[in-house]
Amino acid sequence: MDDGISHNNNNSNQILCPIKPIRCIVKLGGAAITCKNEIEKMNEESIEKVSSQLRQAMISGLSSVKICGMDWSKRPGNSEASPTVDDFSDQSLLDSDRFIVVHGAGSFGHFQASKSGVHKGGLNQPLVKAGFVATRISVTTLNLEIVRALAREGIPSIGMSPFSCGWLTSERNVASADVSMVAKAIDSGFVPVLHGDAVLDEAQDCTILSGDVIIRHLAAQLKPEYVVFLTDVLGVYDRPPTEPNAVLLKEIAVSEDGSWSVVKPTLKEMNKQVEITVAAHDTTGGMVTKIWEAAMIAKLGIDVYIVKAATDDSLRALRGELKGNNVPEEWLGTVIRLLR
Repeated sequence: MDDGISHNNNNSNQILCPIKPIRCIVKLGGAAITCKNEIEKMNEESIEKVSSQLRQAMISGLSSVKICGMDWSKRPGNSEASPTVDDFSDQSLLDSDRFIVVHGAGSFGHFQASKSGVHKGGLNQPLVKAGFVATRISVTTLNLEIVRALAREGIPSIGMSPFSCGWLTSERNVASADVSMVAKAIDSGFVPVLHGDAVLDEAQDCTILSGDVIIRHLAAQLKPEYVVFLTDVLGVYDRPPTEPNAVLLKEIAVSEDGSWSVVKPTLKEMNKQVEITVAAHDTTGGMVTKIWEAAMIAKLGIDVYIVKAATDDSLRALRGELKGNNVPEEWLGTVIRLLR
């Protein structure tokens, strides 16, 4: 399926980078944080584990400093007491590394967008306009829950919608990718949490902007040390991982012209073209977009790790333990990097 956005960065707004460099941009795959075949159902266990791992990767001094949650809102069935003023007396000791989180929609938003045809445009049609509203209600609902999960781990997370930040497209090409508020939030000590969104399009009125496309534009402008895609499978395979004899591709090298080749494993008979399947309701291109965008990020000289969420392997990737040539043989995931 054609993804919602074409891959053109020529017209994106240019901004000054944050004062301090970004350590990592993390993509929480929709299939990893939601039950993708059940409409608007979160995978709460996975979200909780991923949030805990992000805390471990971002914040130093965990063994000696109490982590105070930042979600003080009332939740049905939640009996946790709000922290007191004294609980924050030593919080200045915490050092939160500079991360950006972007999450997919999974079972939130895709069904609404697909049913109404939002990705095809045409706001003059009542169904499309209603679908645009319904899609944004759905994806921003998930965004709030991700922000709350991170906040409960003591991560100063701030939800930021591309639509509200002024991201625009033209004929499905990103025409305006204003990341100035993202940079300001980071310099203020917050962790921005963006998401795939329904946005306005100058040519066709509206379309869907996927989280994978958002990450590529953030990486191009903010230059993180590395990027991590957290998914519901171990990494990139030579065919759908549910098929017999599917092979995990451990390392993919990207040339300066954007072409890529498999470095590990070096199996002579292995199919080097990745065969992809996309869920019928997925309006963002699924794994097709993910691999293409990861290759374009690697082309910038930024290593990309695609790994299963909520595993020991994902924690090592989030912590930056795999940078350079420090990828052990036992690590299960896919590294995509520039051919040097």
